[in-house]
Amino acid sequence: MRRPSLHPVVWQPPAAPARAKERSGPLPLPPVRLIELDGTGPEDVVVDGAGRVITGVEDGRLLRIDPEGRPVGVVADTGGRPLGVELLGDGRLLVCDARRGLLAVDPERGGVEVLLDRVAGATMKFCNNAAVAADGTVYFSDSSRRFGIDHWRADLLEHSGTGRLLRRDPAGGVEVLLDGLQFANGVALAPDESFVAVAETGAYRLKRLWLAGGRAGQSDLLVDNLPGFPDNIAAGPSGLIWVALGSPRNPMLDRLHQMHPSLRKAVWAMPQRLQPGPVRTLWVQAYDPSGRLVHDLQGSGDAFHFVTGMREDRGKLYLGSLVEHAVAAIDLPS
Repeated sequence: MRRPSLHPVVWQPPAAPARAKERSGPLPLPPVRLIELDGTGPEDVVVDGAGRVITGVEDGRLLRIDPEGRPVGVVADTGGRPLGVELLGDGRLLVCDARRGLLAVDPERGGVEVLLDRVAGATMKFCNNAAVAADGTVYFSDSSRRFGIDHWRADLLEHSGTGRLLRRDPAGGVEVLLDGLQFANGVALAPDESFVAVAETGAYRLKRLWLAGGRAGQSDLLVDNLPGFPDNIAAGPSGLIWVALGSPRNPMLDRLHQMHPSLRKAVWAMPQRLQPGPVRTLWVQAYDPSGRLVHDLQGSGDAFHFVTGMREDRGKLYLGSLVEHAVAAIDLPS
């Protein structure tokens, strides 16, 4: 596949925190249990009311796993590349498909409905993750208006900031809430729905938009200068916001961002194996609604790595990955 051209923007990233250089968390990582799948890249996970895990893999299928950790079949085939998966209040699934847009999927009949694939007359290039409010409002991310999923590395290297956070109301109206985001990724609502947070993978931070109260309509940072690349985020029943960190910060990439754009063009022309890439690790963090770090779970990644999604459910944390052939499960620290 031919690579698109790159138009790099010079950026001065914040100095990486010391935590970015460490390869384990403050506590030992709980044992990792793998649930093998007939598919690759379960990028996100969600748990339904019956305790079943649902995930999407790179060939377009949505797979379901029973509470005992046994794969129980195919829910549907989106015909694209499913990423974020959420529950809709009417029994259907909401799927962010990187190729087809925002979808509603009937898990019992396998029907797939396209809710949205264009914004302001232009096709979305990279629908990524979402959160659903109690009234059915959907907050979702479009990672880039420059690159699709096949060239996600290009957006991080270019740093042009074309990602967006959008809202679809129950009547179908669509509004852009935040623009100019650096690879807009995971989306999560506060437990009281007072704000929505979106991960900016390319800026190492979680941005917050207030939805209620005296600050409604204002944005600020929930968490800044993360030690790794944030991917999907998800609110858990404990009130925490979980953050998947796919990889620690890359010192070479940080240096390249500060240099003349021609250097990044040269790097983009190199074989992928020579470009800055992820470090093998398993890493998730959890923050309370004030942005205080509560959990910091990291291990070597020998058994499972490149965590891109996670979901807290009944004392367990289920993990997805863009590259693995399994979903992982760990018991949460008490």
